[in-house]
Amino acid sequence: MSRNEGYTIVMLLVAASVLAIGILVAVPVWQTQIQRENEDELIFRGNQYVEAIRRYQTKNPGQFPRTMDELYKKRYLRRLFPDPMTKDGKWDVLVQQTSMTRGPRTGAPSQSGGLQLLAVPQANLSSVSNVGIVGVVSASGKTAIRTYNEETTYDKWFFYYGQDGKVKAEVTYYGRPDKK
Repeated sequence: MSRNEGYTIVMLLVAASVLAIGILVAVPVWQTQIQRENEDELIFRGNQYVEAIRRYQTKNPGQFPRTMDELYKKRYLRRLFPDPMTKDGKWDVLVQQTSMTRGPRTGAPSQSGGLQLLAVPQANLSSVSNVGIVGVVSASGKTAIRTYNEETTYDKWFFYYGQDGKVKAEVTYYGRPDKK
């Protein structure tokens, strides 16, 4: 092996090391950017469901959809948007508690009596009686990069019809006694 070949191998090792260090620095930045984009998408998709439920409720006063598919089949949504923060894309749906009062004429939840919602995984929706879907929330409990409505975990980023930034809903998580 000649002396020049030895220098070439050393230079290749140095170049590979520099490239590896560059990748180690870039990956966390890339992951953060992807998470920020997913957070923007979560807000967009959550608001799409709220708008679909608003239009449904406007055409069917006093009623709310019983399933997510109903919003799609009756053309209130272009498609069923998956939850961008979970691998399976399944949202937890927000349904009215039976003790919830209704506002005059609109059928919207009344905040004067204290807004009470139940967050139910879609798979368990059939086991809840008197379902009236008013919104969605991510099933992911991961910590967010940004804050949305003063909350820092995705499972507390609520998107529901009649939402008021001044009054927070009291949400109970179906099948999760540790969460409130």
